[in-house]
Amino acid sequence: MSLEKETKYQRCRERILALCEGEEDVVAKMASVVGVLHNEMEGFYWTGFYRVVDGGLVIGPYQGTVGCLRIEVGRGVCGTAAKVGETQVVPDVYEFPGHIACDASSRSEIVVPVKDASGSLIAVLDVDSTEKGTFDEVDQKFLEGILAEVFS
Repeated sequence: MSLEKETKYQRCRERILALCEGEEDVVAKMASVVGVLHNEMEGFYWTGFYRVVDGGLVIGPYQGTVGCLRIEVGRGVCGTAAKVGETQVVPDVYEFPGHIACDASSRSEIVVPVKDASGSLIAVLDVDSTEKGTFDEVDQKFLEGILAEVFS
């Protein structure tokens, strides 16, 4: 499974980099990242960005069911990732203190901070799955790498 997942991520990376080449608009790049990942990766139930706006997180481009519109920094998985600046891999969201249930079908989640070239936090990428334990170190490595290449 790991090799198959890595192969899929590599294809996604190549496609995303090709789509985003020369693009300067951050929202356009976010939409491209979400479109590729959501449709190519197995188990991605909800895939989207929460953008940093006025000190909070505001929903950006996404695919999946309706998401929360705003999340406070420090609240839930997305807010925690934004506050500490580190990827959060959550095997069971119902065991995460303060989890925000935007959709009761979500069972596991990975949230990756997104920084611009100056190192400032501009967003978090949030990916949910309906299955427990979907995300692991392979997801973390590839998602962090792709986002760094696209937004830094």
